[in-house]
Amino acid sequence: MAIEPPPAGSVIDYPYLWTRERDAGETEGRKPRPVCLVISTVISSSEHVIVLLAITSQAPRASTMTVEVPPLELRRAGLADHR
Repeated sequence: MAIEPPPAGSVIDYPYLWTRERDAGETEGRKPRPVCLVISTVISSSEHVIVLLAITSQAPRASTMTVEVPPLELRRAGLADHR
């Protein structure tokens, strides 16, 4: 039985691996972090594409593309206490 992924826009916990961690040789995320599911597409019966955006309270580096989550959406996602 196939498991349906959550719909786009869902905020889930996922052991996200940051680029700097990957560049340091790590292969798995250190802990579950909130991420936003952006796209979930079935390519074939054995292939899926899922795009996740990490949600963090850390200020971005100047070279990083970011999207600020509005306060109302933080509250709706249960992330209002994350600064």
